[in-house]
Amino acid sequence: MHVGMSPIFQNPGNLLSDTEVYREEVRLAELAEPLGFESIWAIEHHFTDYTMCPDPVQFLTYMAGRTSRVQLGTSVIVLPWHDPMRVAEQISMLDHLSGGRMILGLGRGLARVEYDGFRIDQGEGRERFVEYAELLLEGLERGYLEGGAKTQQPRRDIRPLPLKSFRGRTYAAAVSPESMPIMAKLGVGLLVIPQKPWEVVKQDLAIYRDVYEKTNHSAAPPPFCGGFYFVDKDPVRAEEMAYQWIGAYYHTAMKHYEMTGAKFGTDKGYEFYKHVGKYIDRHGADGAARDFAALMPWGTPKQVLEKIAYMREILDMNAISCNFSYAGMPYPEAERNMRCFAEYVLPELKKWESTPMSEPAALALRIA
Repeated sequence: MHVGMSPIFQNPGNLLSDTEVYREEVRLAELAEPLGFESIWAIEHHFTDYTMCPDPVQFLTYMAGRTSRVQLGTSVIVLPWHDPMRVAEQISMLDHLSGGRMILGLGRGLARVEYDGFRIDQGEGRERFVEYAELLLEGLERGYLEGGAKTQQPRRDIRPLPLKSFRGRTYAAAVSPESMPIMAKLGVGLLVIPQKPWEVVKQDLAIYRDVYEKTNHSAAPPPFCGGFYFVDKDPVRAEEMAYQWIGAYYHTAMKHYEMTGAKFGTDKGYEFYKHVGKYIDRHGADGAARDFAALMPWGTPKQVLEKIAYMREILDMNAISCNFSYAGMPYPEAERNMRCFAEYVLPELKKWESTPMSEPAALALRIA
């Protein structure tokens, strides 16, 4: 099984300087390759202490220069906030600089603070995502972008021309059931971020796989699964710390996304998220945080392996990405967490048979 790690640059309550957070998060990311992880992932967020990585491609470009083997994934680039032409150039450039090590992850974003900050109507988020994704994915295969009902992109070449195909190494985050057929029709894999009961996720995946097969005339690729991990050889301490820190993370998410606000889930295309707000109303913020933590792989190494095995049974995934540092967890604890996983869990996961990650096909694009 492919195993990656994901630094997320949180600074809840601004208790540290942003400089210190960056120094420590980058240090942990630089441990990924020597500890045996196979990819490093970067997530895009703006304006708050929730996740201070406004440009995942820029961060991964730095990591490309600090590493030689690990793949470099975006989880995700939020397409509605960007010009698709510029995104195509960034992606192609990183793939060249890294020797074809990029994994492309896309999403449409959810936070009102971010949409408002970029002066974009959130109600246009889904429409923008679909149009930009179609332009981007087609462009990366043919070497130029052109068209789009609203974008009206005049034909322009992507320079440097894309090095390798992104078919088979592109994923999109999807939480709402309505997003499943959209991602399937785009022909991309699913990036699953555990947020709902696993049986519900299983039902969503069935929809995605059915539409994917009918649209693309081939079996859907295995999903990639993220998650928040806490590993300790002491089961009592593992449980206590998992609920403390993973629960604290969910509180930062509720704050950033304004999940308890009156406007949450009211924009066109985001109606599903009303159910999240109602769930929090019924169970309380602390109850919702505990339920979120319960979904995650934490415990002793044996317990973590058992939880990942259960997730694989539900998802049939072939790859995971692990968050080890979050919610203001002290960095010595985050490093211990990561090293414990790398020593006791990672070697076992590498023994598991799974569908290999797709090898990107070479492109032979030329300027006419």
